[in-house]
Amino acid sequence: MSAVDKIKNKAQEVVGEVKQTVGQVTGNEDLEAQGRADQAKADVKNAGESVKDAFKN
Repeated sequence: MSAVDKIKNKAQEVVGEVKQTVGQVTGNEDLEAQGRADQAKADVKNAGESVKDAFKN
């Protein structure tokens, strides 16, 4: 996994955490759900990159 991909995935994860937290604090369930979705997408991307790395080696 390239460093750029790692940074992008981490940024998406952090944005998701912020959205989820803001959604919880404000009672905005849609924003909270978007945050969880963003975090899940980042996790899936990280898993895919790990698989690619495994096949490269």
